[in-house]
Amino acid sequence: MNEIAVILSVATGVFLIFVFLGVRKKARRAHWLSLQLSDAERQELGKDFPTFLRLPQHIRVELEGLIHVFINEKYFEACGGLEEVSGHMRRVIAAEACLLLVNRKHDFYRKLRSILIYPTAYKARNEHGGEDVRLGESWDSGSVVLAWDSVVAGGRNDEDGSNVSIHEFAHQLDQVDGAGDGVPELLTGKGSYREWSQVFSKAFEKFQRKLDKGRRTVIDPYGATNPAEFFAVATETFYEKPKQLKKHYPEVYEQLRKYYHVDPIQWL
Repeated sequence: MNEIAVILSVATGVFLIFVFLGVRKKARRAHWLSLQLSDAERQELGKDFPTFLRLPQHIRVELEGLIHVFINEKYFEACGGLEEVSGHMRRVIAAEACLLLVNRKHDFYRKLRSILIYPTAYKARNEHGGEDVRLGESWDSGSVVLAWDSVVAGGRNDEDGSNVSIHEFAHQLDQVDGAGDGVPELLTGKGSYREWSQVFSKAFEKFQRKLDKGRRTVIDPYGATNPAEFFAVATETFYEKPKQLKKHYPEVYEQLRKYYHVDPIQWL
């Protein structure tokens, strides 16, 4: 009986510790979510990510709080000769990452732990043992890697359908369930998964046929690599070329609108 009592006591203690830590984490997040950027920080952020300045007021207020949570909970590491990760760099990356979270239920990228930042394109070993030159990548182990000059280029040109941060953080959303397969976690049941799969499979095949015929597409050709890349590239297009995506792939646009709970056409 004494051994059982000790086990129960330890288990209760561990449970209470987890409850306490959970309450503290929730309180910290509530504080960070209440914080806003300064006017100077907003203007500086808007130069490298002009989409931020076009957002409706209620979304921008929410995004600013999420930026503070992201910066305080995620670890930023300078790589490849980059001397430091400045506050401005953190805010730009956090803003682009958290744009995918606003106005909907989410878990603050629960698997993501670190963001590794190179000053420019970097080399990484591929699955064949060779090296590729990369602008960014997302690891299902909890890291995102970004080339800062590509982050800036993609953020400043917000109408070309290309944004490396949005692309890689879309992969993070896709990888939450452990499988980067182009189907992120959906919150509304099996019917939604079935509809999502049908829409994206059909669109992916249509997209590949267009490319095989040498036709131009609103979605970057890199999306033809596999369904996971198609989702990530479609997400870039959704935020940066929403009218064109809706015109050519209306069902994909509608699925992304329901998933992200925003309609970027309204921001134009």
